[in-house]
Amino acid sequence: MLRWTAGATAASVLGAAAGARAQGPPPDGPAAPPDFTPGHLRYAGGRWQEYPTALSSLLDEVRKRTSIEGAQDGQTVDLASDQIFEHPFLYLSGRYEFEMPPPPAIERLRRHLTYGGFMLIDDGLGSNEDGFGRVARALIERLFPRHPLEPLSREHPVFRSYYLIRSVGGRQAVSQDIEGIQMGIFTPVVYCRNDLGGAWAVRPDGGWVEECWPGGEPQRRSAFQLGVNIALYSMTGNYKQDLIHHPFIQRRLNQS
Repeated sequence: MLRWTAGATAASVLGAAAGARAQGPPPDGPAAPPDFTPGHLRYAGGRWQEYPTALSSLLDEVRKRTSIEGAQDGQTVDLASDQIFEHPFLYLSGRYEFEMPPPPAIERLRRHLTYGGFMLIDDGLGSNEDGFGRVARALIERLFPRHPLEPLSREHPVFRSYYLIRSVGGRQAVSQDIEGIQMGIFTPVVYCRNDLGGAWAVRPDGGWVEECWPGGEPQRRSAFQLGVNIALYSMTGNYKQDLIHHPFIQRRLNQS
């Protein structure tokens, strides 16, 4: 479906990345699934799945562009259940306000993310004061009261783990910042306000569910590229910050 050329890293690096799992469940939790299967978090209130085809569309692109053996689709996971430990990659999305999880569920999620789990928060509205964003940010504050959300540096691996990201895409263009919670050298929470899922989602006939405004198809392409980068980062951590990769990255930047 997508026809642009991948700005990939060296094949040997991607081959190693495909088999790597930088994070997993706590030692006393269940084993991780054998492939890359995102857990789409289902919460109470609001609408947890605005775009049912968003993750399957992204996973299709991940399989095309990398050697990651990804699932065909994400798996629904109740935010307040132990199911979260089965998925190193969690996806929280929506546009509308939802119910704050109870304290035991927040503690369970904090434990998962502290032990190496990863969560992408995809804000479909893009407002910090209303709707999904207001509750999602309040949830993050309860999860990590000592670690505020902050814009990630353009040197962060989510901007260069596979593609060299210059523009943050999505269905909308609310912000060119990607925010994150930094814990040591790892970023267990990444927050995007541009509605990535709205750009990824496809109709049954193969067309796009939503137009991307105001940037059109280049904005959609950037959304897919960022999604691939985030998927790869969730599996390999900060490998791109190793100095061995800096000359390659610089050559790519100079050629762009």
